[in-house]
Amino acid sequence: MSLSMYSASVPVFVRMCGNAQKWLTRAEEHAAARKFDPVNYLGLRLAPDMLPFARQIQIASDGAKGCVARLAAIEVPKWEDNEATTSDLRARLQRTIDFVQSVPAEKFAGAEGREIVLPMRSGDPLRFDGESYLKFYVLPNFYFHITTTYALLRHAGVELGKRDYLGNP
Repeated sequence: MSLSMYSASVPVFVRMCGNAQKWLTRAEEHAAARKFDPVNYLGLRLAPDMLPFARQIQIASDGAKGCVARLAAIEVPKWEDNEATTSDLRARLQRTIDFVQSVPAEKFAGAEGREIVLPMRSGDPLRFDGESYLKFYVLPNFYFHITTTYALLRHAGVELGKRDYLGNP
């Protein structure tokens, strides 16, 4: 049996977004135990020129919902990036999970060969076939931002380990 575009995307996004929700809960517990406002996490950065913590989650969310929509040839949902608390970020991750799970596997038929065109602010759009888009653009970018989220929380002292990152099978 071959690996489908659906099974290579939707379950991955659901699992990692779900794991990230748990990290946010642990971050809130960490903040409560040390008596500080968890909103402090939202501006975390490892370097001055990197996007802050909240944007890491927003970009991972955008990548997941955009990928599923494009592969299924449906409109990409547009969400404001206005999350102001860890609870808001957890809710955004849940909306992402809900959206990607709402798209039936049948909508992915032929997605590996579907042309994906991404407009770029810098000019010429990026063009991919669906399989290349998933394997070489979306998944690396999604994991980059979800891993950065995890690393920022670890750097802030939240007790997370590899099992928290990977989640339960």
